[in-house]
Formats: sequence, structure tokens, C-alpha cells
Amino acid sequence: MKELFPFIGYESGELLVEEVPVKRLVQELGTPLYVYSRKALEFWFREFDDAFSDVEHLTCFAVKANSNVNILKLLKDLGAGADTVSMGEIFRALTAGIPPEKIVFAGVGKRKEEVEYALERGILMFNVESEGELELIESVASRLGVEAPVAVRVNPDVDPKTHPYISTGLKAAKFGVTLEEAERLYLFAKESKYLRPVGVHFHIGSQITDVSAFGEAAGKVSELVKVLRDRGVELEFFDAGGGLGINYHPEEEVVPAERLARELIPIVKELGLKLILEPGRRVTGNAGLLLTEVLYVKERGDKTFYVVDAGMNDIARPALYGAYHHVVPVVGREGKKRRVDVVGPICETGDIIARDRELPEVKPGDYLAVLSAGAYGFSMSSNYNSRPRPAEVLVDGASYRVIRQRESLADLISREF
Repeated sequence: MKELFPFIGYESGELLVEEVPVKRLVQELGTPLYVYSRKALEFWFREFDDAFSDVEHLTCFAVKANSNVNILKLLKDLGAGADTVSMGEIFRALTAGIPPEKIVFAGVGKRKEEVEYALERGILMFNVESEGELELIESVASRLGVEAPVAVRVNPDVDPKTHPYISTGLKAAKFGVTLEEAERLYLFAKESKYLRPVGVHFHIGSQITDVSAFGEAAGKVSELVKVLRDRGVELEFFDAGGGLGINYHPEEEVVPAERLARELIPIVKELGLKLILEPGRRVTGNAGLLLTEVLYVKERGDKTFYVVDAGMNDIARPALYGAYHHVVPVVGREGKKRRVDVVGPICETGDIIARDRELPEVKPGDYLAVLSAGAYGFSMSSNYNSRPRPAEVLVDGASYRVIRQRESLADLISREF
């Protein structure tokens, strides 16, 4: 196989996921269709997790990247925990069999019932984002008569050099608290009967390829840990978040997870803490793709549009961030190429999957594959324009199984009566 990404590539001019021709999938299951590779998921998880084998660590998959329970079960079997940001994600993780002691709960807007749900199930810790949240957790823990394990999310004011919408470690971001405020919150938690400070947390953003930003942030946070020790606050966990980027173009360099490990491991070893990591995109991004049918080839002056049946409701990232996804034909075509926009059927001008791309000539009825769609693809999809969401498929060698049924028209209104 001539690989585009591990376990996804061409053989005899036809696109395969592992040993399954994707043309067979669209003929049997229709489009739009999300397809994931089991072997690729295992490959990317191990590539990341193994890089930190020199220290005690827990890799908590960021459920928001891909929340399908079957994917979570697969990762659980590889030893993954879960990084969650809602009660629903905790529910999904537990349903997948991830032990509660491997689940962390982050997010700036936790509701009272979510805190209660997490406490009753005995999760590993809350990543606390504000003073008000810490007070709420204490109040709920008091009412339940339990001790809540907490880590304060520190905003280290480090520029991760990524898209502004996914930069979370700068002062202007809504996430976390300052180093100074964090110290005060830890001392408050230390004195509380119902709070137990167990860790420190930071997460500076997503799709980061300059790993020095992680080292800079970890260095700042490690100084806080030392100050806390002097104040009698002993922690167990150093949660460095996620955010290591992937290559969205097959010819781009992949930043090895080992580079990130070299930034973090010396700091964690010096502190003697257990490392928690929260990769999402890094594990599932290049393990999945979105298949779509070409409906029309539309010419307008010197502009050509490939109108496809997948839209911004199926894959939101291009419209939301102007994000790049590599697009390839399902059946490889030699010869003339055209500069085109690949656009969806949604009634929005921004419904553009690929802008000004050089692609082979296609005709209606042909199929295209949108690559690197295993993270923030289906999980960000919606029913906008009253469109049923796609099915999801997991390929394993020469076989596959549907892990989420395609929604029906009846599903669209099932909650409206």
C-alpha cells in the first residue's frame, strides 16, 4: 500500500483503509460516511503513550475529540483514561468501561448536577477553572459528605502559536487562573474539610507543533508546585494537558511524541509527580476519514465547484476555523487536474470543505475522501438544515462494522412530540 497516513492509502489506484476498499463501504453504506482504522488508532495511541514510558503516567484521551463509545472501549483496552468536559462525556467514558479513577473532569462551566454526578462516581480529580467553581465543588462535597479531589488549572500565559480559537494558555483566554490566584486557591483547598488538592493542571491549546511551548509552560507550573510544597501542599499529579499537533497534509512532518516527552519528563522527574497527559486529536485525527459523493460539477466563469453531499454540519472545522483537510479521490485518477472549491449542500456561503485545491477531474457519482477527520469530525457534527448525521464505521483488517447507525428522518423529530 502507498500510504497517505498509517493504514490509509492507495493500492492499485484504489483508496483503502487497512485492507478494506472504501469504495465498497460507500456502495454498501452510502455517504456521507465516517470511517476509522483500528490499527491506526492503536498505532497513534502507542506512539504517544510509549514516549512517556520513563515516568509513571496516565494517558487520558480527550473525549471531545471523538466520543464514540466503541472508540473509547478500544482505547480503554490499550490502557487509556479519559479527559472529560461534561457529565455526558463522563457517562460515555464509564459506559465504555473506563474506570472512574482514570477520569479527569475539566471545563470552565461545570454545573452543580455535573459536580454531584462526578463525585458520586469517584472520578480521579476535578480540574478546577475558577474560585467560584472551587466553592461550588466544596459545597456539593459537603452536602454529600465526601472529599473532592481537585487540581487547579493554571493559565501560564504561554503563546502556543496556534489558531486563536484553540489557544487556551494566554491571559486573554477564559480558561484557568493565574499562578498567583492558584496559590491562594490551593491554600483554601488545603484547609477545607471537603477538598483534597491532589494535582496541578495546565493546557495551553490544540494543534501545537512547537513543543518548546509545552516546556515553557511546564517550567512555570513546576515553580508553583515548589512554592506549594513550601506552604505544606503536597500534590500527586502533574497534568500537562494535551494539544500535540498532527500533520493534516500527508507530506508534512509529523512531530514525534518523543519531542514532547523530552520537554516534560525532566520536569516531572525532578518534582517526583505522576504525569497525566490528555491527547485527543493526536490519537484519532489521522485514524479517520469522511467519505462523500460528488453531486455536481458546477462551472461559473473561471471558477469550478465540486458540490458534494457532506457539508459543514458533518465536518465543521473548515467553516469554523478555516481549517485544512486534505481531500483525495476514492479511485485515483491520473492526468488532468483542476483548481476547484469542494463545497457542501448547506445554505451557507461558508460551507466550503476545501478552497482553491488542485484535484483530479471528477464527475457526478464519483467519491472523495476528506482525510484527518477522526478528531473533531463527527463529534462536532449537527443536524443543521435538518440533515441526518452520518454513520460511523470501524475497519479492522479486511472486515468492518458499523459503530453508529446513520440517523433517519424520524430521528430528526423523535424528541419533538
